[in-house]
Amino acid sequence: MLTLKNIKKVYEKSDEAVLDDINLTFNRDEFVSILGCSGAGKSTLLNVIGGLDCKSSGKLLINGKDIYKCNDSNLDYYRKNNVGFIFQNYNLIEHLTVYENVMLPLLLTNYKNKHKRVLKMLDKVGLKDKKVLNKKPYELSGGEKQRVAICRALINNPDIILADEPTGALDYKTGYEIMNLIKKLSKNKLVIMVTHNKVLAKNYSSRIIYLD
Repeated sequence: MLTLKNIKKVYEKSDEAVLDDINLTFNRDEFVSILGCSGAGKSTLLNVIGGLDCKSSGKLLINGKDIYKCNDSNLDYYRKNNVGFIFQNYNLIEHLTVYENVMLPLLLTNYKNKHKRVLKMLDKVGLKDKKVLNKKPYELSGGEKQRVAICRALINNPDIILADEPTGALDYKTGYEIMNLIKKLSKNKLVIMVTHNKVLAKNYSSRIIYLD
């Protein structure tokens, strides 16, 4: 489903490659964890896969098609429809309500019954209470914020879920609740998670990749 061929990433004003000759293949229905020390390039790799950061050389193939050979509009389509992002710090828009944060990606699509879809997704993550729908992010707990972020990531039914330290800002108990939720909602999808937590990686992953 997803193949990386000779991916290299070098930032401007730097002679050292953050990613150097990365060759990986990912399949649908996998839950893959990427481990490595700080500065190993884990988040950079995730951003390249998600189209948020351009590689310096190499190919990234989705079902045999190089997404970086597409024009900008096709790359935008890939980011909107094929990939869902879950971030450590949630990246919710503070002045929007829970409902509006989850609805936002749908406004760029042709989905019918958008309102119904938002409510259904929030129900799946245990946030169906009408009082929660109108709350702003600052009124939520860390676990609730991450549940909203998961809803937003999955609202367009993407093929790939990219999670960058999704439990990094959460306590132990809430972290496991979020991981169980991601695992439950990720059936028939490829999940790629960056984490420092070896225990979580071992308990939830079908495969672990180490970056030196």
